Amino acid sequence: MELDRILIKDLSIFGIIGINPDERINEQEILVNAILWADTRPAAVSDAIDDAVNYRTVTKALITHIQGGKPMLVERLVQELVDICFSMEPRIMQAEMTVEKPGALRHARSVGITIRRHRREAPSPEEKT
Repeated sequence: MELDRILIKDLSIFGIIGINPDERINEQEILVNAILWADTRPAAVSDAIDDAVNYRTVTKALITHIQGGKPMLVERLVQELVDICFSMEPRIMQAEMTVEKPGALRHARSVGITIRRHRREAPSPEEKT
């Protein structure tokens, strides 16, 4: 089945992230971009929010997590954000998430990490044992 892409672009939130002492105290900009893959056809037919990925609700959860969490590494934060998407919305089958720290490196506009994850299906028989 072909999946459709839902985009969340340039979500800018201030939060604590980093390993340096000043990063553990001072909030900095965290830039998030997400592509969420889901089948949007049921919502297109019904025109009902109950049949759609509610990207507003998902985005609010991402914001709350960024503002409340204090991870050391971007690697951890980006994985946590993908996990939130999957836990909040069963229609999301895949997620690609980029988390950037603008201004973190001299001479670079930004530094970040992009991951792409697939919703885990039921465990295979080998995994159950």
